[in-house]
Amino acid sequence: SATVGLKQVYSPMVDLSHEPRWGRIVEGYGEDPYLGSEFAAAAVRGTQGDDYSAEDKAVASPKHYVAYGQPEGGRDYNTTDIPDRTLREVYLPPFQAAVNAGARSVMASFNEIDGVPMHANRALIDGMLRDRWGWDGILVSDYTGVMELLNHGVGADTATVGRLALDAGVDVDMVSNIYFKYLPAEVRGGRFPLAEVDSAVRRVLRVKYEMGLFADPFRHSSEARERALTLSPAYVAEARDMARRSIVLLKNSGGALPLSKSL
Repeated sequence: SATVGLKQVYSPMVDLSHEPRWGRIVEGYGEDPYLGSEFAAAAVRGTQGDDYSAEDKAVASPKHYVAYGQPEGGRDYNTTDIPDRTLREVYLPPFQAAVNAGARSVMASFNEIDGVPMHANRALIDGMLRDRWGWDGILVSDYTGVMELLNHGVGADTATVGRLALDAGVDVDMVSNIYFKYLPAEVRGGRFPLAEVDSAVRRVLRVKYEMGLFADPFRHSSEARERALTLSPAYVAEARDMARRSIVLLKNSGGALPLSKSL
């Protein structure tokens, strides 16, 4: 991503899942909240480093916030029925770990929780992410996620679902283009406060400033650098070595196994 000049990536996927029928389970880090949290934090640190304005770093966007990996019947986009305690103890921890590791962006999920779609879930976005966890990054929608609030039935028209999403704390409307088309008229008509638009814009601009894009929006865009680094032999060898080492989860260093019967 950074090699081709892209400064934000829509990863890591930190959804936990106990639903083997779910088609995207292979993308995540398993079902354990502790392990998932450790992986989430490590992925954010690896993506962003100490300075995500550096030429080899980008802003991470842990996804999909939240509980996307537990749809009823394993059917993608389906409803979820998760007790509050389970939500807090199992599905939220990897996102909190990612935020604590410095993630500057988070992506919302398509699912609803207890009848409230995440793209309109003010309690879990502004309430949990921002107020309780103190996070001030960019909340980006999933692909057409704002438009799909219409399918959830929470708004009768596109302008209404646009207001609901931005009020919930969704700063960036990916692909739907509802914010761009409808929010100006909603603000001018007094149906949506300009202050909330300003807050969302401020969060986006703050992260862009931190990336260094105000100084030079094309600072890391170089065709020569892209050709030199993309799939370079050194990077491919390193990736292969990491994959090879990650296959072994238990190593019998020092001959500790099998355990002695005399212990």
